Amino acid sequence: VQLQAFGGGLVQAGGSLRLSCVASGSFLSIKDMDWYRQASGKQREWVATISNGGITNYADSVKDRFTISRDNAKNTVSLQMNSLKPEDTGVYYCTANVRSYLFQDIRFWGQGTLVTVSS
Repeated sequence: VQLQAFGGGLVQAGGSLRLSCVASGSFLSIKDMDWYRQASGKQREWVATISNGGITNYADSVKDRFTISRDNAKNTVSLQMNSLKPEDTGVYYCTANVRSYLFQDIRFWGQGTLVTVSS
């Protein structure tokens, strides 16, 4: 299973970016999908989660600014980021909790996409 994230870039504070991530490979289904981020010199932190039924959860730092969504038919998860702040700068990673054909649940990570918010 591979996760390919894209959509990062440079944006001014107050601006918007949309990240997307596509899962490909052989699997039975995808359960929850998530976004994490890691700023330079800091630990990776959870940003948002969406279940296969569409239930969402957000870190307090991004609530009301970011929106996570998914397209189950396309095995895609997206993160719409509005009102961006310099502290949102970091490498953003998508993850997927995948159920294999052996009925094992395995979490896969994408390669990350860099988001830079200038002040």
